[in-house]
Amino acid sequence: MKAHRQARINEVIREVASETILFELRDPRIKMVTVTRVEVSGDLQLAKVYVSMMGTEAEQKLSMYGLRNAAGYIQAKLGDRLKMRYTPVLSFVIDQGIKNSIEIGRILAEERKLQAGNAVDDDEMDETDEIIDGQEVPSDESPSQPDAADGTADERAD
Repeated sequence: MKAHRQARINEVIREVASETILFELRDPRIKMVTVTRVEVSGDLQLAKVYVSMMGTEAEQKLSMYGLRNAAGYIQAKLGDRLKMRYTPVLSFVIDQGIKNSIEIGRILAEERKLQAGNAVDDDEMDETDEIIDGQEVPSDESPSQPDAADGTADERAD
């Protein structure tokens, strides 16, 4: 079978499932569900419908239970739209891709805040200051001259 035919069938199933879930299902268990993609098997007998859900873990399980119960109704709507010998049997799978991308975005935002915090600390150091041997030294003093505050005296000053 040609890949473009399978891609067209995937898209039709996604559209029908999405419209049916959004506009026609009246099941109160099914809330905040988005159909992200569909994968149809090579023989067009089975279709995995990937859905993304918002809410707690318990709400997601409840929505999945409602979707599994409504699979026959969605499949009947799909059979009306598709003019094929067999209507694919639908199975619903939670798509973790969106949740993972949100988590990655959160981690990157935290890293940016940490980097911005370190950059502020680096900016606090005066532009005329130098770092020599891991210690900050103002540029108006040379590193070979000892500081009078530490109790050492300059021999040339005598």
